[in-house]
Amino acid sequence: MKPRLLLVDDENRIIKILSRILKEEGYELYTAGSGETGLELARKNRPDIVLMDLNLPGISGMEAMGQLHTLYPEILVIMITAYGTINSAVEAMQKGAYNYISKPFDNDALLMILRRAEEHLHLQQQVSELKDQIEERYSFANIIGQSETMHRVFNRMQRVARTDATVLIQGESGTGKELIVRAIHQASSRKEGPFIPVNCGAIPQNLVESEFFGHEKGAFTDARDQRIGAFERAENGTLFLDEIGELPLETQVKLLRAIETRSITRVGGDKEIHVNIRIVAATNRLLETEVEAGAFRQDLFFRLNVFFIPIPPLRERQGDIPLLVDCFLNKHVKELASPVKRIAGTTISTLKAYEWPGNIRELENAIQSALIVCQDEILHPHHLPLRIQGYSISDTGKDTTSTGLEANVRRITDDVERELILKALSDNGNNKTQAAEKLQISRKTLFNKMQRLGIE
Repeated sequence: MKPRLLLVDDENRIIKILSRILKEEGYELYTAGSGETGLELARKNRPDIVLMDLNLPGISGMEAMGQLHTLYPEILVIMITAYGTINSAVEAMQKGAYNYISKPFDNDALLMILRRAEEHLHLQQQVSELKDQIEERYSFANIIGQSETMHRVFNRMQRVARTDATVLIQGESGTGKELIVRAIHQASSRKEGPFIPVNCGAIPQNLVESEFFGHEKGAFTDARDQRIGAFERAENGTLFLDEIGELPLETQVKLLRAIETRSITRVGGDKEIHVNIRIVAATNRLLETEVEAGAFRQDLFFRLNVFFIPIPPLRERQGDIPLLVDCFLNKHVKELASPVKRIAGTTISTLKAYEWPGNIRELENAIQSALIVCQDEILHPHHLPLRIQGYSISDTGKDTTSTGLEANVRRITDDVERELILKALSDNGNNKTQAAEKLQISRKTLFNKMQRLGIE
């Protein structure tokens, strides 16, 4: 669909000629003979592109452009200028015009400028949609959790997001630390600025300074060009120092100074560069313990630990597992072309019983694996990875049980019994007498089994 175009010119001849050309090109066109009329039409119809004469009676094209940009900052204004008024056209560009064309102009040249303006609008729309997707993906609402521990995390996130305070986040691998950091950035006044993540554990020791602070051309053997470091790239945004506990001691002192002064010097340079950034660090280590062991500088720890957010491991928030599972099912069922429509209650119980050393990341991987295995509409415990069912693989390649054969037989039997009892209750409107008759057991036996299996 072609964009809406507003043509403003006080020459009727120009209006007639351009109207015919532009309508043939498929533009939805509005025309005006003065700046005042053009502004009125713009308020009513919100054009995407305005093609406007610079020299208009009453309000000039320059003044009209200023008012248009106040109404709609994203509008593209192309100025039509008279021969010999290039200086005015340049001034218009400096004040926000997208482009200009001089009279008398070639029709093909004008259409080329309009096509470029369309491409620019399309790019603007893509960027806007991408920003919306990022905002939605990294909003607080998108971080799943209703447990008391996660409510405390949300509360701390909301409080610190409104500030520029340095934040230290501690949590085991796989707990979603980066998702939380991005959510804080997205909820802050810096969300329009860049988000620059740096994995401190993945940088070769001899390149840490260059990664953080950049380097000048010729600073060392392989420095063939100037490099802008993470601190400068994060200007007006957030610098995320992931796995800060992995940083070598000799680099920590230089990082400390940069954080304290918010200024850096590129490797091989002598110019001090001030930066306006917010710093958030994350670690899977207990930095207090690292400080006591002499592996992390105490002064850097205090500088980073202005506002602390501990992220609980998944084993401490088991009540959130059903929510997370539902999220991962919605996310992966379609992409894996899985027939699964729901997950059995026994599967949730099995997932809750597991310790989750890999936390949320491991849970998502487990759900993906189960969806690949399951060819039914209901995802049962036996579809889960063997380690979650209680099995491990010995060095000889034979299946062994982590708790013994007898325990696993009992657990599998319990799973089957639980499924049969739940189905019988469902089929008989939760009438326990009728359910017991269908299962061909006594009502007392049914009650005992329900109590042992945790069925309410």
